[in-house]
Amino acid sequence: MQYDYLIAGAGLFGATFAQAVTERGRTCLVLDRRPHIAGNAYTKNIGGILVHQYGAHIFHTGNQAVWDYVNRFSTLNHFINAPLARYQNELYNLPFNMNTFSKLWNVFTPAEAKAILEKQRAEAGITEPKNLEEQALCLVGRDIYEKLIKGYTEKQWGTDCRNLPAFIIKRVPLRFTYDNNYFNDPWQGIPVGGYTKLVEKLLTGVEVRLNTDYFDFIRQNPDIARKTVYTGAIDAFFDYRYGALAYRSLRFETELLDSEDYQGNAVVNYTEREVPFTRIIEHKHFAFGAGNANETVVTREYPADWKRGDEPYYPVNNETNNALYAQYRALAETRPDVIFGGRLGTYKYYDMDQVIAEALSIAAAELEDEG
Repeated sequence: MQYDYLIAGAGLFGATFAQAVTERGRTCLVLDRRPHIAGNAYTKNIGGILVHQYGAHIFHTGNQAVWDYVNRFSTLNHFINAPLARYQNELYNLPFNMNTFSKLWNVFTPAEAKAILEKQRAEAGITEPKNLEEQALCLVGRDIYEKLIKGYTEKQWGTDCRNLPAFIIKRVPLRFTYDNNYFNDPWQGIPVGGYTKLVEKLLTGVEVRLNTDYFDFIRQNPDIARKTVYTGAIDAFFDYRYGALAYRSLRFETELLDSEDYQGNAVVNYTEREVPFTRIIEHKHFAFGAGNANETVVTREYPADWKRGDEPYYPVNNETNNALYAQYRALAETRPDVIFGGRLGTYKYYDMDQVIAEALSIAAAELEDEG
């Protein structure tokens, strides 16, 4: 065996695991079927602007150990995520806060906003919500639901909110302060130089092969490593033995514009169902206007149905799919030579800090077991 670990996937999980074990003297070979490292966090330079190729990625965490770890390999800027929501010709601040309530209802104090919310919740008269629409009405009332939740959610999931289970939005964050910071975490920012540069540093000293499909490679090299770290879809690993897990996919349209500034903000959500995309990302605002002053790059993000062969982005964690994943998880337990990790390997939506924390935890356990 030439390597201690064969790692399928050069995203944040695979790169973090590789860094942690390489630092302790283990050998790794990292494969990725894409022509680049960094997975969905990949950033590409277009006209001097670092473009988030697979949607906006904003690093945030309440885990100081993870924050300190990332800062070993990259300086993070002080970007604060403060997205906007556009409904028809109206513009609202996110997350839902006093700026949102003031624009909606012409109120100015938390007490006034709370009174309107309580009135609308009572008018809904729902005690046991049976679907997402009823759950949302219970939580935020009709105005916020119809303008800022309904259309956006239906585009994301590709169906009417009344067809979606209530548990998808168990809670909706409401802030009764004039604070547009989307995240509550104490640490937030974007790596200076982009995520690709961060992952390059994580993979320093690690052999990487791009444009390489794991399944093709392992058929030709079955004994190349002592253990495999697999970050692809767990159902694909087992050749869909029990059937395919469900995902939602995304499609991106990116263009370079002859404009200094297109929308004045990094992220603007479009909450009408009639607008086919969910949001527009203007990438130069992640780095505070970096790049050519006369050009900007914007990306429109379109939710899409998923079928086998498409890129999976969001697991559909309903009861049916979670039960199917449990079958695959039980099958994975019969393969102690394989570590399943990351969003696809565990069929779970993760923030970036959670992916890194999981990779570090599993790497530490591996090293401890080896003694």
